[in-house]
Amino acid sequence: MTTNEFGFSSYPIVPGHEIVGVVTQVGCKVNKFKVGDKAAVGCFIGSCGTCSSCKDDLENYCPKASTTYTFFEGQPKTYGGFSDIYSCPMKYFGLSEAGKHLGVVGLGGLGHLAVKFAKAFGMKVTVISTSPNKKHEAIGRLGADSFLVSSDTKEMQAAKGTMDGIIDTVSAPHPLNPLVDLLRSQGKLILLGAPDVERPAELSIFPLIVGRKLIAGSAAGGIKETQEMIDFAGKHNITADVEVIPMDYVNTAMKRLAMGNIRYRFVIDIGNTLRA
Repeated sequence: MTTNEFGFSSYPIVPGHEIVGVVTQVGCKVNKFKVGDKAAVGCFIGSCGTCSSCKDDLENYCPKASTTYTFFEGQPKTYGGFSDIYSCPMKYFGLSEAGKHLGVVGLGGLGHLAVKFAKAFGMKVTVISTSPNKKHEAIGRLGADSFLVSSDTKEMQAAKGTMDGIIDTVSAPHPLNPLVDLLRSQGKLILLGAPDVERPAELSIFPLIVGRKLIAGSAAGGIKETQEMIDFAGKHNITADVEVIPMDYVNTAMKRLAMGNIRYRFVIDIGNTLRA
C-alpha cells in the first residue's frame, strides 16, 4: 500500500495492522470495557446493522461497512488497520478438525500464526515455502510436522494428494496448480494473501472438477468470529511473534520489511516513543 503496488492507495497513508492499547476513558454507554482494560481496534469499525450479512454476524461483508483502511473511496479516513483472518477461514471451511492435514503456504506474519492455530486444533501441519532455511524454524520452534520446499519437484510430487486443506498466506505471484495437486479429493485451498491485480493467477480447472476440489478466499472475520478467535488464542496461549520498535525506527523497519528481514511482525510502541 505504501508504494501503491495495487494502484488504489490514497495518501497520506499510515500502514499497519493490529492496533492494541489500554483504555483510558469510556463513554456513558460503554459496558464492555472499563478504564485499564487492554483493547484492540479492528479494521471494521461500523456497518449498517440491517443487511443480511450484518444479521448473520458477518459485518465484515456489509456493503456499507466502515473501515480503518485508507484506500476505499467515499469512506472516512481513520488511518490504521487490524487484520484478523484465521478465525474465519479455518473454522468456516472446516479446517480446524483434529487429525486433519493442513498445509500452510508462507511462513511470515500470517503463516506462523496459521501453524500455531492449526497445532492448537490438533492438526497435522506441513509448511510450504520457497525458503529451505525456514525448515528448522517451522518444525523445531513452531511445531510443524513437516516442511516442503515449493521449488523442489520431487518433494512436491511425493506430497501429492495428502492434504485436506491449504491456507495460502503469500501475496507475491506464485503458481496455484502445484498447491491444488497437494490436496486430497474434496480438499480446499483458501487464499488469504492480497492478489497481484495486474497478473491474474493461472489455474487449471480440470483438477478441480475431477477431484471436487475447492478454491476460495477469505478476509477478516465479523465481530462474533473475531471474539471466538481471541478467546481460543487466550485459552491456548497463542501469540504473534513480534519485534517492538520505537517510532524513530519506522523508516529502518520499512526497509527491513521490504527485504523480509523480520520475524514476524513489527509493533510500534507509540505510547512510549511518539514525541509531539
